[in-house]
Amino acid sequence: MKPPVFIVGCPRSGTSYLYHLFLSAGGFAEFHTQMNVFDVLEPIYGDLRSDANKRRMMKDWLASKAFKVSGLQANDIETKVLAECHSAGDFLRIVMDEVARSQGVDRWADSTPTNVPHMMRIKRDFADARFVHIIRDPRDLALSLDKKGWSRPLPGDKRNSLLAAAVYWEWIVRKGRSYGKQLGSNYMETRYEDLVQSPAPELARIGKFLGCDLDYERIKARSVGSIKNPLTAFKEDLNQGSFSPVGRWKQKFPEEQLARFEALIGDYMRELGYQPSRANANGSLQAKTRRGVYELFYGVKQWAKIHTPLSRMMVNYSDILIDK
Repeated sequence: MKPPVFIVGCPRSGTSYLYHLFLSAGGFAEFHTQMNVFDVLEPIYGDLRSDANKRRMMKDWLASKAFKVSGLQANDIETKVLAECHSAGDFLRIVMDEVARSQGVDRWADSTPTNVPHMMRIKRDFADARFVHIIRDPRDLALSLDKKGWSRPLPGDKRNSLLAAAVYWEWIVRKGRSYGKQLGSNYMETRYEDLVQSPAPELARIGKFLGCDLDYERIKARSVGSIKNPLTAFKEDLNQGSFSPVGRWKQKFPEEQLARFEALIGDYMRELGYQPSRANANGSLQAKTRRGVYELFYGVKQWAKIHTPLSRMMVNYSDILIDK
């Protein structure tokens, strides 16, 4: 197998879109759901060196959407996992390698966006892995997160859900870029806007990094998944023939919230080349306080999810997989 590819980024930044570009190019195993191995599966089932934990995990996984789309034989994959799996990374490798072999290809990609906090752990499990971090204008991303109901506001702060999405974007992107510096030549960044507006040169750049041919003409001809049918939260735009995922915020972002949004994360937007629409979009003391509270909230929530039984009590693995 060639080195696996991990597409990471804040949810709604275009991770699935980039994954479908890879699938459309050919040479990658097609697996139309997210595995959520490090963020959900491992916290639920615990230490996979335990046969009891592995058997419990496999019982649920064989009833899940992920198994159904894998095309694998239940007895074969269960036997292999029980014999060879000792960690979440082992499980992901075993399943995806088998999916790739069954499809006659020698590479696979994982596009679980919530892998960002686990990037260094993934690097330990997959020493030759390549990471592609996709970044999107936070104003467009926040609208999409909010439309999906994924903006993660604090309890009692639902009316400020777009502001919560702003802080979550910065928290995730900063974390991903910080880990990227440690990953060195195994890490690269791409922008959603470049993939949509100038796909051919940007895909050529990503292809060079991955050592594969991401020919845009071939991608257009094949058009897997969202390359043909966009996975948009704004279905009404598709129906009205006005679909435009870049710069949507200029028409749809509530005017009364835009100034507060840009004041909250304007400095980091500028650092990444996303210019605020207002010249005075500088963080006030109130904005900095809000950002600090939310960053603490997200950090504690992530820690609790990994280190406590919280996920095991609240999440059923077979229910969280996402179609792609």
